[in-house]
Amino acid sequence: MLDQIPGASPVHKISPPGVPVIKQVNWGGLRTLYVKEVRRFFKVQLQTVWAPAVTTLLYLVIFTVALGARAAVPVGTTTVAFADFVAPGLIVMGMMTNAFANSSFSLLVGKMQGTIVDYLMPPLSTAELLAGLVAAAVTRAFLVGAALWVAMLLWPGVHVGMANPLVVLWFGLMGALLLSFLGVLTSIWADKFDHAAAVTNFVVQPLALLSGTFYSISKLKPAFQAVSHANPIFYVISGFRAGFLGVADSPVAFGAVVLLVINAVLGTLCYVLLRSGWKIKN
Repeated sequence: MLDQIPGASPVHKISPPGVPVIKQVNWGGLRTLYVKEVRRFFKVQLQTVWAPAVTTLLYLVIFTVALGARAAVPVGTTTVAFADFVAPGLIVMGMMTNAFANSSFSLLVGKMQGTIVDYLMPPLSTAELLAGLVAAAVTRAFLVGAALWVAMLLWPGVHVGMANPLVVLWFGLMGALLLSFLGVLTSIWADKFDHAAAVTNFVVQPLALLSGTFYSISKLKPAFQAVSHANPIFYVISGFRAGFLGVADSPVAFGAVVLLVINAVLGTLCYVLLRSGWKIKN
């Protein structure tokens, strides 16, 4: 044998089946997957970053022209200008929808094109695979959010100065994670693009548009206010807006905890389904 011949190159022992070779986090593999996913959407950045930013900015233009930028909107115990009220909600809504679009694409297109093995064969644990997919989706969300924020800073009549940047970052992250996990769940369940589009049209868009982005829920009747409080995206919008305006439609701390719990549940569900291989390995 080579390991018994003087001067021969040392032979690495092969671990028995089932014994992990990489016993800690595979940082190299995780970084490679993350860079791959980021490069995938960044190669078409006009479609994945700038186009959504411009589309969302058009919402601001249309609504402020139609309703008046200076129209007063009640928020908590005070009132703010409509343009200042709606701008933070549009930013985080653009972030969330793009996080969903990114995370719902990779595994789904892999299943449809037969390249899902590229995600399953590398020496990545289930947690590392999930982390790479979600981290890339969050990156896209924050790039879109940054583009929107800079555009609104330059837009006349709109004030998007941050009253509390940490609150903005927290709720922006929670919102991006929420839709990223939902996107991963969609990509696991879906068998074709029509399925993913159905989730977008019948779940994501209604929840986003009925979350208080364009109106204050204080104007709603109690029954509809209760429905709004059952919408997790409402807490993202309200908390993110509070980071800019310093006031919110609901307690900021309560919303932060609710979103943390929901993300923990969704993340665990994604992990369990990926680990089981449901609709991926069989």
